[in-house]
Formats: sequence, C-alpha cells, structure tokens
Amino acid sequence: MGSQDDLKSASTLASYNVLLQVMFRLLTFFLNAFTLRFVSKELIGVVNVRLMLLYTTLVFLSREAFRRACLSGEGEGRNWRQVINLLWLTLPLGCLWGALLVCVWWWLLKAPDPEAVPHYVPAVGFFCLAALMELLAEPLWVLAHAHMLVRLKVVAESLAMIAKCLVTVVMVVSAPDWGLYIFSAAQCVYAGFLLLCYIIYFLQFLGSEEAKKKSFPLDHVSQLLPTRLNGQPLINWKLATLTWSFFKQSFLKQILTEGERYVMTFLNVLNFGDQGVYDIVNNLGSMVARFLFLPIEESFYVFFAKVLERGQDVRQQKQEEVSIASNVLECLLKLVLLIGLIITAFGYSYSYLALDMYGGGLLSSGTGPSLLRCYSFYVLLLAINGVTECFVFAAMSKEEVDRYNLVMLGLSASFLLLSYWLTWLFGGMGFILANCCNMGLRIMHSLIYIHRYFQHSVHTPLSGLHPHPALLIALMMSFVLTGFSERMLCCDSGWLLRLAHITIGAVCLLGVVIVAFLTETRLVQFIRTQLLPKYSKKDT
Repeated sequence: MGSQDDLKSASTLASYNVLLQVMFRLLTFFLNAFTLRFVSKELIGVVNVRLMLLYTTLVFLSREAFRRACLSGEGEGRNWRQVINLLWLTLPLGCLWGALLVCVWWWLLKAPDPEAVPHYVPAVGFFCLAALMELLAEPLWVLAHAHMLVRLKVVAESLAMIAKCLVTVVMVVSAPDWGLYIFSAAQCVYAGFLLLCYIIYFLQFLGSEEAKKKSFPLDHVSQLLPTRLNGQPLINWKLATLTWSFFKQSFLKQILTEGERYVMTFLNVLNFGDQGVYDIVNNLGSMVARFLFLPIEESFYVFFAKVLERGQDVRQQKQEEVSIASNVLECLLKLVLLIGLIITAFGYSYSYLALDMYGGGLLSSGTGPSLLRCYSFYVLLLAINGVTECFVFAAMSKEEVDRYNLVMLGLSASFLLLSYWLTWLFGGMGFILANCCNMGLRIMHSLIYIHRYFQHSVHTPLSGLHPHPALLIALMMSFVLTGFSERMLCCDSGWLLRLAHITIGAVCLLGVVIVAFLTETRLVQFIRTQLLPKYSKKDT
C-alpha cells in the first residue's frame, strides 16, 4: 500500500472515528443529564470517577502498549500469526492487573457509605469482569485497525454503546434503588456486545471474497487463536521488545491522562458528591477534545507509522513520503489549533449558560462555570498535544521511546504533586491548572522533537501553528462581543434574552468560519479531500 493509499485510509478512519465519537458523546451527554434526575451525585461520583478509573486503568495498562507496537508496521513481510500470539498476552496480563486492582479497590480505598451508594464491593468485581471481556476482543481490534476495516469499529462500538444506554435508562427508571448494580450491568453489556460484534464479523469475513480482495493474511477462525509455529519463534521478539518500551511509557501516560482521578481516589481531596459534579463538568468540557481530537490522533498515528521509518533520519527516507507526512502534519496542526482557539474564544462567555441548561442550579451554581471556562483553554492545549505526540510516537526509535519514558516519569511525579497542591489551594480548578502545566511541557517536548526531525529538510510543518492574522482578529472580536453579550443578556432575565445571547454567538462563529474559509485555503482543501468521506469518494 502506497503512502497516498495510507493517507486515504487514515483519513477515512479518522472521519468515521469522529462520527462515532460524536455519537458516543451525545449519548453519554443525554444519559448523564437523564440519570441526574434519578440518582444522587454521590452515586455518579463513585461510578464515573472510582469505578471507571478501575476499568480504564485495567484496560489501558493491559492493551495500550500492544496496540502501539503492533500497529507500528514492519513492512509487508510481517507474520500475523506471531502478532496474534503476542496480542493474546493482553488477557493474562489483564488478569494479573485485575487481581491487583480489585484488591486495592476493595481493601485499600475508602468505601462509600452503603446507605448512599449501595453494592460497592460486587460492583468492583463486575467492572473488572467487563474490562476482561473487552480485552478478549483485542486481537480482532488490532487486525481490523491495521487493515482499515473502519466500518467494523463504527458498527461494533455503536451497537455496544446503544445497548449500554438502553440498559442504564431502563434500570434507572424501573429499579433506581439497585444502585451500582445498574451501572455494573450496563458496563458488562457494553463489553459483551463489543466482543460479540467482532466475533460475528470475523466469522463471516475470514475466507470470504472480500477478504481475498483485501489480501487479508488469515483465512480461518482457528488462526485467530494462539498457536505454535513450525520453525519460527512463538512471537516476534522485536515487537515484544518494542511493546515493553511502550508498556513503560503507557504506565506513565495513564497517570498523566487520569491523574486527577487518581488524586481524587487515593488522596480524598474531594468528597464523592464533589467528585460527581467535577466529573460532569470535566466530561462536558472535554467533549470536543474526546470526540474530535482523539480519533484524529489515533487514525493519523497509523498513517505516520506506515509512511515514516521509525528511528530513521529524515534524509535517509523516501522524500516523497516525508513530504506527504510533513504536509499532513502541518494541516492537522492548523486544523486542531483553529478548533481549539474557537472553543477558547467562545467557551468563556457560554460556560454558565451551558451548565445551567444541562444540569440546572446543581452545576451552574458554585465553581461549575469557572471550571468550564478554565477547561476551554485546556482544550486548546489538548488539541495541539494530541497531534504533536501522535507524530512523535510514530517517528521515535525504540531508544528514543525509552528516553522519553524518563521525561514522562518526571512529568507524572510533578503532575501528582502539583495537582494535590493546586487542589488544596483552588479546589477542583486545581486539577485543570495542573493539567495545563503538564500539557504545556509535553507540547514543548514534542515541538522540539519535530523541529529537530525536519531541520535538515526543506519542510516546516510547525508553520501550521501560525494562523492568519485576520483569523486572530476575528476571534478576538468574537471574544469581546460575546463577553459583552453575556454581561448584558445572560442569564437571569428569561429565555428570550438567552436566545439573543445565543444568536450573537452564532453570528460571531459564522463570521470566524467565513474568515477561516477565505484565509486558510490550504486547510480547507485538506479537509475537503482527506477528512470528509463524501469528498474523498468524489475525488476517487
């Protein structure tokens, strides 16, 4: 597959991932708004912070390193039977992590009040079981991702999420006193549906005409299971070594990614009710980052890993592919920077209104609006960091990955200390401020690496971080106008003035989009040809 084909596949994958994440976040958005009417904020805090932290920690530490290594690419000669054998190690690793984490969650952490949050102990076990079920699908997920079977992921995760939402809604309405059993059952249903969809697809796909057209390396279901290979090592030891390097890095990255939840869980800086409110505000603030930036990062990591030779000097690689990678990186940086600036400019004036419409006085009173305003700036940093680290992780050699682990170790330690100190000073906002500091340091490291990577070539992808001056002026004017509109029209004078405030914001946003369309023509062309499936189909 050539670099242009890789780019097209990665772009299609990013587009479908964005649509999938939009659906996920909208479902979760409305689900949280619905469940807030039936359950306590303490229950929401235990589920969304403590139990989901158990789930994400177990899954991330068990599979992330394997995903990174097995999707890095070793050319056309890779032995997928060895890769499958390696990927099945995620399950025993998950069992080990599960046993350790369940013991910590049962006996070392303070349990919630059984009157306010019943059934905590069995819920921990059910969330661990759901995580292990999801790990069973890992070999199939990597196969699908590596061969760009994008519709499979969309369908599987969509059905799983819909099933989870239906179970939650039905049980919350019919049996709200079941407490954590409701969310435990929903999480198990999600993992079960996900696994079932992947199994059914590959049962039909393997050996089919479609598989032969795609030159799929496996043709029988038995090849999806771990097996001995005649005259060959059981696993690819080069991939195994790379997996170990990524494993050390993923452990540190998990602390950075979920750092505030670890601090809340292990240091008890906020009670369960405050944790619930913070988590809702956090999810609302990070919605765009999660459903837009994360899919782009995941999809274009695959593209960069396929196009670039890991650890090779830019002068020793195919210049055509280096040029394509540079152009794509520049356009991606400009795209996420523009989206981040828009969120920062408009988020300040619409944070209070958004929280009041979503959760009423429970969220809009107190520190909620301040948290969301601060998060608007943090989204800008998330946008830039996602793309820069996506490129850096795809281009680094094993030795560079190992050295970066030391950087991540320092960032992890400083983040935990900083978040505890800032939370003690500023409450929930301290988490966001600590995240901003760490994200800024990670961006700085990535920018230095990218600059050094391209310094001996004619390419300057970091110019994507320089938006057109007219666009900056439009954003500044929108910030001032919407700020004035909030002071004059929002939000205690009725819905008519609220609608007027929303209308002013919509007009300002339209103006910014028009200016961007006229000044960033290269970015517009990239979006039309690479990120929007309908334009890609027309071009082909």
